Amino acid sequence: MPHTFKIGVLAAAVMAVAPAAQAFEAGDFILRAGAAHVAPDASSEQIKVGGAAFPTANSRVDVDANTQLGIRGTYMVTSNIGIGLLGATPFKHNITGAGDISADAKLGETKHLPPTLTLQYYPMHSSSAFQPFVGLGVNYTTFFEEKTSSTLTNVIDGALTSTNVGSTKLDLDDSVGVAVEVGMDYMLSENFGLNAAIWWADINTDAKVSVYDTAGNFVAATDKFEVEIDPMVYMVGFTYKF
Repeated sequence: MPHTFKIGVLAAAVMAVAPAAQAFEAGDFILRAGAAHVAPDASSEQIKVGGAAFPTANSRVDVDANTQLGIRGTYMVTSNIGIGLLGATPFKHNITGAGDISADAKLGETKHLPPTLTLQYYPMHSSSAFQPFVGLGVNYTTFFEEKTSSTLTNVIDGALTSTNVGSTKLDLDDSVGVAVEVGMDYMLSENFGLNAAIWWADINTDAKVSVYDTAGNFVAATDKFEVEIDPMVYMVGFTYKF
């Protein structure tokens, strides 16, 4: 038997009896970081003042996409059950026109943070380097630094012929809703790996635009109108287990 063949057989035998490296076990903390892309599937109610359409017959808004640094942590309760928390650097979205308002018109912008807590299930044995998972939980989204644009202010100024509009203000309520996720990790070593995940989150906010004259006095406000954002969130990155 050739010497190199004997070495190969011996190496295979050693690998066969060696214990498999454990991927995820009870008590492990798993940290994931990477690019997170929020792609809203947005729609809104008609914008009204006092129940009447404003400033045009079918004024609505849309929300664009944004990518930020996503950070996810999981604590493994057992080798198959984990508790996951999604965080990120603040996402920034432009609010644009829809319906009668041109989609090219930027009406405002906002930032948001979407912490999401999920209960995760990992079906594979802990010895598997490939670890897919599914999760179900709750999303809390908080909006801040809401701003309107000069475009919106000018449109409202043209519609309110009885006063000279000096500024406008946007308010967005926070949101609580269901979140679901599907993801996977592939461990390259005992501690490091690659990951990818997709979420859907039920994010709805009530919006209101307040109008002020050139002296800063309150003039009017839109009725609150619901904006359904309901984004898909895509993330790819790296995994570290400790």
